[in-house]
Amino acid sequence: MNAGIEFHTSTIPGLFLRKMTTTDEVVLEVKNLQTFFYTSEGEVRAVDGLNYFIRKGESVGLVGESACGKSVSALSVLRLIPYPPGIIVGGEIIFQGQDLLKVSEEEMRHIRGNRIAMIFQEPTTSLNPVLTVKRQVSESLELHRGLDKEQSLQETIRLLKLVGISDAERRADGYPFHFSGGMQQRIMVAMALSCDPQLLIADEPTTSLDVTVQAQLLEIIADLRNRLGTAVLLITHNLGVVARYVDRVNVMYAGNLVETASTDEIYGNPKHPYTIGLLASVPRLDSERKESLRLIKGLPPNLSRLPGGCSFHPRCDYAFDRCQVEMPILEEVSPGHMRACFYDMDKLKK
Repeated sequence: MNAGIEFHTSTIPGLFLRKMTTTDEVVLEVKNLQTFFYTSEGEVRAVDGLNYFIRKGESVGLVGESACGKSVSALSVLRLIPYPPGIIVGGEIIFQGQDLLKVSEEEMRHIRGNRIAMIFQEPTTSLNPVLTVKRQVSESLELHRGLDKEQSLQETIRLLKLVGISDAERRADGYPFHFSGGMQQRIMVAMALSCDPQLLIADEPTTSLDVTVQAQLLEIIADLRNRLGTAVLLITHNLGVVARYVDRVNVMYAGNLVETASTDEIYGNPKHPYTIGLLASVPRLDSERKESLRLIKGLPPNLSRLPGGCSFHPRCDYAFDRCQVEMPILEEVSPGHMRACFYDMDKLKK
């Protein structure tokens, strides 16, 4: 296998448990997206020329190290980039045939939380501490679905029960600080599911949760996808979660994609040195106890001072002269499998 690393798909828990409910209908297509921040240190190219798509009913994972632009790309889809200092300077975000960068702010308010929902990283900062849980969940039901107060209350209780909050009738009158971190994240999931969105963006939804709660939340999201055909963009560092819950993986580095393929292909036959490094850094149950984890040397680049050529070349064991002066583009190396790298793939297999 690549670079002497072996990935046995049969040893990855849940790899074949994913339910393939996708269609050929593209729900979201991001084309050459550029989102920059203008700071005292200069222009920060958080997202620079990003391209990807998500089909109806498909679950797509977006992975990469911290500060590679994953969350910024998701916030760009919803046009939630804080200005100043951030601004979407170019590209297209086509959602169900409509370019979201060209619609009015009023139209975007009807899309956010209704047709596109997002589960944010930190529920403690996303939930309003002075409003009851009942009010925060029911608000979108009244706004987007036109329910009256009694109907929205009943639906709020149903949603809270759906995400595993016991005694929902009583606890709906509580405030966020009455709930643990895991329960707060369940409330965020309930809010996201309230309008049966066509696209759900989950940005690190299991951060700081214990593994049991993580599994419960991810199963809820998976159930929504399979029942309603909702497309899911799952942003995470957890490669085990990716293996179990997504159909296709987008690997991101320094504001752009470096590899994209089906989950089975990424885990079984990675083609980019960065992807190989990420997978090699994950502890394995079937490895020798004395075997050390393989690390990717160096640190992620400063996005305000990116190196010339390929952004990954200072950390890459396979870089050569061309990598220092020319930026590789995504090219198909096999059906449905694309990577951005100049290195000879045949050499990677040795």
